[in-house]
Amino acid sequence: MTEAPDPEVVELATKIFDLARQGRTEALVAYVDAGVPANLTNDRGDSLVMLAAYHGHADAVRVLLARGAEADRINDRGQTPLAGAVFKGEEEVIRALLEGGADPAAGTPSAIDTARMFGKAELLELFGAH
Repeated sequence: MTEAPDPEVVELATKIFDLARQGRTEALVAYVDAGVPANLTNDRGDSLVMLAAYHGHADAVRVLLARGAEADRINDRGQTPLAGAVFKGEEEVIRALLEGGADPAAGTPSAIDTARMFGKAELLELFGAH
């Protein structure tokens, strides 16, 4: 029998995931610096980096990566933050992830596959440079 999660822990985690979605970088960093894992994931496997990237928050992505978050952490659907940023057209986030070591070929579909699907030749060129 599995023990039910502590409601206070769930509430705190929900708040931290919301900070990543909202791009509230300063507050997010305070939690990570206080001991919240930079690679914290939700019940769908979405990391803080994934949520920040998907919602277009390049500064939050950069600070999470600087604190040890994985640029290529794949969620439960096989997606990476970079592919999500390509899908959403978040160019500053794409650059932040690439600078943080993201692999354009990782995940399913990969960022390369996603760029091809949407005819983003400039991103394919950028990925080729990495």
